Amino acid sequence: MTSAPVDMVALTRALVDIDSTTGREGAVGRWLADYLRGRGWAVVEQRVDNTRFNVIADGGTPTSARENARVTFSTHIDCVPAFFPSRVDGDRLYGRGACDAKGILAAQVAAAEQLRREGESRVGLVFVVGEERGSDGAKIANEATTSSARHYLINGEPTDNRLGLATRGILRLKFRAEGRAAHSSFPELGESAIDKLLDALVDLRSIPLPEDAVLGRTHYTIGLISGGVAPNVVSPAAEAEVMFRTVGDAAQVQRAVARLARTVAIEHVLEVPTVHLKTIAGFDAAVFPYTTDIPFLARWGEPLLFGPGSIHVAHTADEFVSIAELTAAAGHYVTLARTLLGRPDPRAAAERDSDR
Repeated sequence: MTSAPVDMVALTRALVDIDSTTGREGAVGRWLADYLRGRGWAVVEQRVDNTRFNVIADGGTPTSARENARVTFSTHIDCVPAFFPSRVDGDRLYGRGACDAKGILAAQVAAAEQLRREGESRVGLVFVVGEERGSDGAKIANEATTSSARHYLINGEPTDNRLGLATRGILRLKFRAEGRAAHSSFPELGESAIDKLLDALVDLRSIPLPEDAVLGRTHYTIGLISGGVAPNVVSPAAEAEVMFRTVGDAAQVQRAVARLARTVAIEHVLEVPTVHLKTIAGFDAAVFPYTTDIPFLARWGEPLLFGPGSIHVAHTADEFVSIAELTAAAGHYVTLARTLLGRPDPRAAAERDSDR
């Protein structure tokens, strides 16, 4: 089925105007699935929980076909809070998810549609839920295919239309301190868990953490901290959650901080590995310090990372994407797919024919 070119601004705005804060992606998933079916895609709504599902669309070649190269475009349909609807101001399209990642999704659909109009059916779409909180959609989507040596996954995140060289990983640890409650007028009768926790966090500052020639040094953020029961009570318990942005094996970080176990208990919460990515000649490339769904979509093929928009405006109160950058991204996605699939650029072929 041949469809008219995608209006990327209209598609982005339609998606942005449906609140899909993580956990509430059902409505936008239904809208997107219907939209793609209307353009002739074979769509599977892959259930993730009672209300949410991934949208997996096929352009013609079964996902089990291993003998041919295949490209899958993928990004996520969930957003961080708080929701705000779309608006256009000059070249900027504002709204929650405009940059991260509904504009990206629109550019990927536009690219896939152009490839289909050129007769290319070895293209698929995987749009997942839950990326902003644990990648639960990607983990389920990974069960939907078996990759081959010539399958490629182009994952979309805001990269300013540059390819990713590598992305950092994540290690989340929770530090728990135990104490003994007492009346604050007799602190010697108690044992302050908050003091223990603070000692551990100060000690953490002096611990050397791993470094990498490409990704740089490991850094961390103390994102959550809590403890105590009342101002006049020696605190019986306290805890902090620390997010490390890793540059290699997370076990190296765990070994480095193990000495803190003399003061606090250390609980492993979450780990996402670092990723080194495929690049293509002719595209600018950079390292990105954030994590993506890529580690959880390994069966979809060798990964590339690319997308319009800046991570610096994602998750902000003024989130936006440049319409010119969005339009350019669709063309770049087409070029990347053609290169990976070994297809010539039809414009170049036409120019060669005209010179004969």
